[in-house]
Amino acid sequence: MREWGAPASGSLDGTIMKFEHLIEINDPLNPLIDSLSLEQLWRGLVLRAESPKLFVPHLDECVIEQRTERGFHRRQRYGELVIVDQVVLEPMREVRVEVAEQKDISASSLRMIIEAPHPDTLFVRFKYDDGHDAATDAANAMYDEFRRSAYQESDIDTIGILRDLAAEGRLDALLN
Repeated sequence: MREWGAPASGSLDGTIMKFEHLIEINDPLNPLIDSLSLEQLWRGLVLRAESPKLFVPHLDECVIEQRTERGFHRRQRYGELVIVDQVVLEPMREVRVEVAEQKDISASSLRMIIEAPHPDTLFVRFKYDDGHDAATDAANAMYDEFRRSAYQESDIDTIGILRDLAAEGRLDALLN
């Protein structure tokens, strides 16, 4: 598994901080890693959204409050902090988490996009948007570097957990 970093960049008009990076899932040139199928990868990313406690140890509770054809709404609790968000699913393509502005939390989003440039190659592009304007981003530059690093480590850990679940056959069982 290789991690391909992309520098933080602004939107086209330079007003919103965005951060993205790419993690290689299947490398046909590396026989030491087990490949994941598109279905296993998709199911794993959905599992991350449906059962985030498997991936985020400091999360106290996650309750899915409403399901729709395109996703679900959930409430996550970290101690006293409660975050309400919406998960949008584009099957076999993207899991998007959208957080609306609430109390001391600004609007933000995370997109986990599956990319398959070749038949045996899979990547996941993680795209973060904290919703801050350029002035806020400049004031938070040092903090944002730590946050970017934490996002990358969390996403690498996520793929590691998905690999473990796939090796145990747990992602295959969930497909049925």
